[in-house]
Amino acid sequence: MSTSVSLGFQTDKTAADYARLAVKAELLGFDGVSVFHDFGFQPSLFPLLEMARVTDRVRLGAACLNPFLVHPLEIAGQAAALDLASGGRAYVGLTRGAWLDRVGVRPARPLRALEESVEVIRRLLRGDDSPYPGEVFPLSAGTALQYPRARDGLDVLLGTWGPRGLALAARVADEVKLGGCANPDMVRYARGELDAAGGTAVGLVAGAVTVVHEIGALARARARTEVAMYLDVVAALDVTVEVPDAVLVPLRAALAAGDAEAAGRLVPDDLLDRYAFAGTPEEIAARASTLVEAGASRIEFGTPHGLSDDDGVELLGKRVLPAVKEAK
Repeated sequence: MSTSVSLGFQTDKTAADYARLAVKAELLGFDGVSVFHDFGFQPSLFPLLEMARVTDRVRLGAACLNPFLVHPLEIAGQAAALDLASGGRAYVGLTRGAWLDRVGVRPARPLRALEESVEVIRRLLRGDDSPYPGEVFPLSAGTALQYPRARDGLDVLLGTWGPRGLALAARVADEVKLGGCANPDMVRYARGELDAAGGTAVGLVAGAVTVVHEIGALARARARTEVAMYLDVVAALDVTVEVPDAVLVPLRAALAAGDAEAAGRLVPDDLLDRYAFAGTPEEIAARASTLVEAGASRIEFGTPHGLSDDDGVELLGKRVLPAVKEAK
């Protein structure tokens, strides 16, 4: 079976941008389009509905929503609405979330909350209005979505890296996403944890900041700036890598000062390659293929794709996608 390949977009564009890029992604042969749901950016449902309107085939979803800012009832409702708008092409993406302390949110029992969120969402999507005695997210009898649904169930993706999260995903999820990961060692670790917990049928997605250009040095310079803000988060989750304080301390200081370019210049080549797809089309295809070999069932090329959105998507679709699809 060929590897699934999708694109991930930040929600910082106009409606026309989303429509144009989604059409381009579908015509180039990508299997899906995800959008992020990050602090300060547009809510994910807006771009997803725009993309659903102009496409017929690609799978669509938010990667990811978290139940500490958006209640599972609302997540189920948004997913059901997107599934209606897209004619049955939606999936549900859930994660614990990052940077929640910035808004005073301190998640209690995050794994229990995620597990109950999956159960609540699945109950609502299939029309089960019986009471649910959840410890974090209970449902009273009669709680239901008050409109017809395209389907009674959607695939659930969990964004998680740790052994307990992977064990949970093995029980309740259809896919796991390692967001911000281009590290074959971490993919191999996650695949092993899923399989050991009985999740051999659970898909594994590796997705990261992507910058492709014919001049690899230009792509890598842009990718360094883009990946810097994520490095502090994802490196702490990666059990196969230890980022030295000599990198993290000045990087955090540069980010705190609002200088992303200075922070990016501190990211060494080996770390850049573990947390971003950056370089020429051939270099990115080779990197993605190592992730497939390590156990990834889907590769997601994330924002910003290139020095411009359209050029990056074109290069990825025409020069990278065919090579990754053939990877075994």
